[in-house]
Amino acid sequence: MTRYDDDLALALRLADAADAISADRFGARDLTIDTKPDTTFVTDADRAVEQRIRELLGAERPDDAITGEEYGQQGEGRRQWIIDPIDGTAHFLRGAPVWATLIALVVDRRPVVGVVSSPALGMRWWAAQGQGAWKRAAGAHDAARLRVSSVQELSRSAISYNSIQGWDGAGRIDELVALQRDVWRARSYGDAWSYMLLAEGALDAVAEFDLQPYDMAALVPVVEEAGGTFTSVDGDEGPWHGSALATNGHLHDELLRRLAH
Repeated sequence: MTRYDDDLALALRLADAADAISADRFGARDLTIDTKPDTTFVTDADRAVEQRIRELLGAERPDDAITGEEYGQQGEGRRQWIIDPIDGTAHFLRGAPVWATLIALVVDRRPVVGVVSSPALGMRWWAAQGQGAWKRAAGAHDAARLRVSSVQELSRSAISYNSIQGWDGAGRIDELVALQRDVWRARSYGDAWSYMLLAEGALDAVAEFDLQPYDMAALVPVVEEAGGTFTSVDGDEGPWHGSALATNGHLHDELLRRLAH
């Protein structure tokens, strides 16, 4: 199996550079906020973070392709870096700390390195294929290895569903209501943090619709290296299918059946 030590080390350096920009702009009174054609928000911090990551990748991995939320596709090839400069921009611009920079390396369409960095929460999570999933709190010297939960019964499970609007827009609101009746606890924690809570074992499943590859690519290695399973809601592998179902593995098949459309 190929090891991705150098790529992971680079991704962590990219996250350091991103955090320096985003943390400085978080809560800034002069934050510039625009509306994109798809009606979602973008700030000057989103753009500055992605630009800086692209600059660093251009210097250190000039032959790799790059895809980012704000500036699209650059180059082609087996190796592709996928960037969401600020996942959770709506939280960011309102001053809520639930946002993160997502950095992934995809090789032959498989995410093999993922970094999720959330300076406002004081946390960073990362993984590389075959090397486990890890987290470290700001200021901590040692990293802690991540492991998903061992919950095997839906009635004992805690799930995150992101938003009622997303499920309604996908025509799955009835499935969500039925699911909430049968699980132990259902909450909307939001964005990448839900998947990190899953990887830590604090949640047992996360399901979400209306997603892009840059929303998911960095999450896949963290969930999988923590022992979990990540597919679309329809059971397709990878971050390419517009939805996500991430679980501790034990609940995956049952939830696929429950959410079949």
